[in-house]
Amino acid sequence: MALDCRVIEIFTCEEARYKGHSLSTALVRRIHDLRIAARCIVLRGLGGCYENGEIATQGIEVLSFNMPLKIEIILPAPELDLVLPVVEEMVEDGIVLIKEADVRLHRVKARLLPGNLRVADIMTDNPRAVKPRASASEVTRLLLAGPFTSVPVVDDQGRPVGIVTEGDLIRRAGMPIRLGLLRDMTQENLDATLSAMSERHAADIMTSPAITVHEDLAAQRAVRQMLEKGLKRLPVINRHGSLTGMLSRFDVFRTVTRETPEWRAIRDRNVRVEDIGRVGEIMRRDARAVKPDAPLEEVMKIIDEKDIRRVMVVDNAGKLLGMIFDRDLLRLFAGHRVGIWDRIAGRLTFTAMGQKHRAAIEDAQKRTAGEIMKTDLITVNEDTTLDEAIRIMTDHRIKLLPVTAGDGTFLGIVTRNMLLSLHFQG
Repeated sequence: MALDCRVIEIFTCEEARYKGHSLSTALVRRIHDLRIAARCIVLRGLGGCYENGEIATQGIEVLSFNMPLKIEIILPAPELDLVLPVVEEMVEDGIVLIKEADVRLHRVKARLLPGNLRVADIMTDNPRAVKPRASASEVTRLLLAGPFTSVPVVDDQGRPVGIVTEGDLIRRAGMPIRLGLLRDMTQENLDATLSAMSERHAADIMTSPAITVHEDLAAQRAVRQMLEKGLKRLPVINRHGSLTGMLSRFDVFRTVTRETPEWRAIRDRNVRVEDIGRVGEIMRRDARAVKPDAPLEEVMKIIDEKDIRRVMVVDNAGKLLGMIFDRDLLRLFAGHRVGIWDRIAGRLTFTAMGQKHRAAIEDAQKRTAGEIMKTDLITVNEDTTLDEAIRIMTDHRIKLLPVTAGDGTFLGIVTRNMLLSLHFQG
C-alpha cells in the first residue's frame, strides 16, 4: 500500500541566510528538531542563474560564486501543515514547491544516539575533581553534596590518575553504608562517620589507573565501552590528556531524551521502524516480592540475605501495590540512636540490629509491608519501547521501573543498565 507523502523542494543559494546562519544548515536543524518522519537532503548545483541577473559557475576562468542549492524534504502528508510554516518563515531568498508523492516503502532503523554525536556533545562539562592528597572524608562530603557516586582524581596538570567510587569508599575507606543512606543519617552520626574516614586519602583508596575516554570519540562507542567494562561513569580527556568532562549513564539518557525522535508518532504514520527494542525483551523477572501483610522483619531479612535495595509488594493475585526501599527501613530506627549507630559503626544487618535492640524490632514487628510501602510508583509495560522507558527515567530521575501487565500484575523490573545493554550490545 502506497503512503501518501509530500515533497517540499526549495531552490535557493549558498548566500541565503536565516538569523545569521546558512539557510540550509538552519533548516536541516529545524526539521531535525521536529522529530517527525521526515528526511531532508541538501544538493549543491554546478551552476545556474538567478532572477537578479547573477550567474553562478564553476568554470576555471571564473571563481566559484554563490552556487545554487536545492533542499528537498520528504514527509508524510499529515505533517505538511507542521513543516510548511517553518519553511515559509525561514526562506527569505528562494522558491518553494510542493509535490505529491506515493511512497511505496518507508523504513527507518531506530537509534538511541545519532551516529554524528561525539562524547564532547553529551558529557557533563567542568566536573568536580580531587587531588590525590584529598581525604576520604573530603571526597565523601563532595559526593554527598551532588548527584554522583564517584569523582575523578587528577594530578597537578589536571590529568586523571584514578577515580574514587562509592564502592572504593566502602571497601577501602570504611564508609559503612552507601551514599544514598548516608544522606539520611543524623548530623551527629554523619560527622562521626566522616571523622573516622579522614585519615585515608584519595590516593590510598582510588581505583587506578583511571579508565578514560577521549572527547572526540563517537558517543555510541563510548557507551559500548561503559557497558563492556561495567562502568557507570567515565572521565573524559582532551588531546593533552587533561580532564574536560565526565560521561555518565544519565548523560546518555538525557541525550536520548533530547535527540531521539518520537518513534511512536512515526510508527503512527505507517513508517516501519526497525530495531526499536521493548522492555519485555530485557526485564528481569526474578525480582523479590512480599504480600502487604508481611511483617517488616521478613522484609529486612530479604534485603539482608539478597543484598538488594528494594522489595516489591503485591497482593494475592500478584498485582503490584507498592515498593519498600532500604532507606525506608533505616528510618524506622531513627528514634533509636544507639541502634542506628551500631548499624553504621558495626555494619550490622537490619536483622542483627533488630535483635540487638529489642525495642526497635518489637516496634517493627507490629508493622507490615503495606504500612510503609511507597504506592506512588511509575510503571511501564512489556510493550514500552526503550526510548519511552528512557524518557520516563530521565524525566523522573529514577534508576528502576517496575513492569506490569495491563491488569496491574507485577511482571518484573527494568534498570538503566538493562536498557542500554539491549540497544548497544544486543
